[in-house]
Amino acid sequence: MAVVRLDAMLREFVPRSKLRSEAPTLDALFDELESEYPRLRSKLRDETGAVRRYVQVFVDGTPLPRGERLPVSLVGARTVDILHSIAGG
Repeated sequence: MAVVRLDAMLREFVPRSKLRSEAPTLDALFDELESEYPRLRSKLRDETGAVRRYVQVFVDGTPLPRGERLPVSLVGARTVDILHSIAGG
């Protein structure tokens, strides 16, 4: 079971900063999160199903390449950190 940590930006849509999940893939985790917290839809994935450009995901401290297509295995993962950055200039 992985501990899923969300940054402050995403807590606008999810009332807790930490969750637990047994999802076997990142895609399944995102499905689980979007099902339980519908306001997250379109915040994590783009229309192709890839992780959004401004979302960074770390699995056990290792960053996934930006725009990673899903599924990414979470089997054996202990932590998943999801960070949503803000674009601007």
